[in-house]
Amino acid sequence: MLELLLLGSFVGLLSGFFGIGGGTILIPLLLMLGYDTKVAIGISVVQMVFSSVYGSYLNNRKGTLDVKMVSIIGIGGFGGALLSGTLAAMLSDRVLETMFLSFALFALFRLFFKTHEDVEEKRLHYSLLLLIGTVLGAFSMTIGVGGSILLVPILVGFLHISLKKAVSAGLFFVVFSSVSGLISHAIEGHIDYESGITIGLASLLGVYIGIHLKDKVSNTVQKRMLVGFYLFVVLYLAKRIFF
Repeated sequence: MLELLLLGSFVGLLSGFFGIGGGTILIPLLLMLGYDTKVAIGISVVQMVFSSVYGSYLNNRKGTLDVKMVSIIGIGGFGGALLSGTLAAMLSDRVLETMFLSFALFALFRLFFKTHEDVEEKRLHYSLLLLIGTVLGAFSMTIGVGGSILLVPILVGFLHISLKKAVSAGLFFVVFSSVSGLISHAIEGHIDYESGITIGLASLLGVYIGIHLKDKVSNTVQKRMLVGFYLFVVLYLAKRIFF
């Protein structure tokens, strides 16, 4: 129980600080503790519901959240994530871990590139925003992550949204994908509710601290810290899969 509480607080802090659902961080740690891959994914989905809802509430209070735009993407994410439990049930643990490794590699790769925040924001048609959300929701929740680590670079790199606003948008997107993913994974029996709720409740304190910390540091510091953690995640998963 103490391990789960500490784990939840730590993941919540990083979730609030980086605007991620937490699955990219939580799943490898749960695997280290001996959880089965599918169960670890289910626990991660429960935690994401807690952290994303509370974190989005705090970000909205600070005025950094574009609710209308992200709601459209989120609706698509909700629909796509409904397929995640079925997709996860069809795939082996090794395939899921390999997909997760690829996901982490992409996140690490994109963090090496600088983004330009002085360009005017672009506005996409609602149908395109829905499509983006659907694809992100289906893919990300299959491997137990919220999708924000892919959404943030799309918003910054293609729509020229500022990093601070994109981080808030990414966490809000996780609200839609995680709730839908929870329904889908629950139907497939992948959820350890006791562990998930324990970690989820503990993550609320971490989210509160993380969101306040993110407004105190520069984008450069955020990127450097996240690169270091993802490098650790990638090395651990590569060792687990290939050695």
